[in-house]
Amino acid sequence: SASEKELNAIKGRNKKWAKDQDQRPGAGNKGAKYTSNKTHYSPTDPDARISVKPGKARKLNYLGQLSVDTAHHVITDIRAYHADGKDNQQLPDIVKRLQGRLWKHGLYWENCVADTGYSSGENYAFLEARGLKSFIPPHGTYKGGPEGFVYVEEDDHYLCPQGKVIPFTKVFLDSRTKTKKKEYRARKHVCLGCPLRERCLGKSAQEKKFSVTYYRAEYERNIARVEGPQG
Repeated sequence: SASEKELNAIKGRNKKWAKDQDQRPGAGNKGAKYTSNKTHYSPTDPDARISVKPGKARKLNYLGQLSVDTAHHVITDIRAYHADGKDNQQLPDIVKRLQGRLWKHGLYWENCVADTGYSSGENYAFLEARGLKSFIPPHGTYKGGPEGFVYVEEDDHYLCPQGKVIPFTKVFLDSRTKTKKKEYRARKHVCLGCPLRERCLGKSAQEKKFSVTYYRAEYERNIARVEGPQG
């Protein structure tokens, strides 16, 4: 079912994999194949998927998700998902089913606690929309903007270290991560003559441009909860 481009990419990866497989931690099988869900499936168990986890063998698995009432140590939900998905992709489905089940039993759910694997701006926004407070530490890659730049919420712009305004320009979908982002860009004349120009822009850029997650506000509210006394 994979495209020719994807299959060619896997073929190239296979060559590299076979060459240095015996150099990988805990692996001594030189010439092993790089297995992928684009090239492999189980005819007897087609819902199984090849999963990738550091230090674990690439093989057909299921992704088990378990929810617990932490106050009473009671399992409240369990389900097996396709193993080629990520934890954060399963959270909305878990929440919808669990919230309905608890409500039927007269139980009110207020706080959703999970590890960083469930972090995403989309999830923070989703939980807020359902009246749930998230306590999910963000990935280390999250930044609310470039270092030294100050965000001005009421005007939706940033102030650079020299006090110049970097305005919001557009919302776009990142082609690599498939996530919603906001672009901020200064006009060329704003950066002319700036003493930090080369350090800030590099050698070729003419103007300051950067992107920030569309869900910056949701991230910040979640971080405040995680770092607060209750978190």
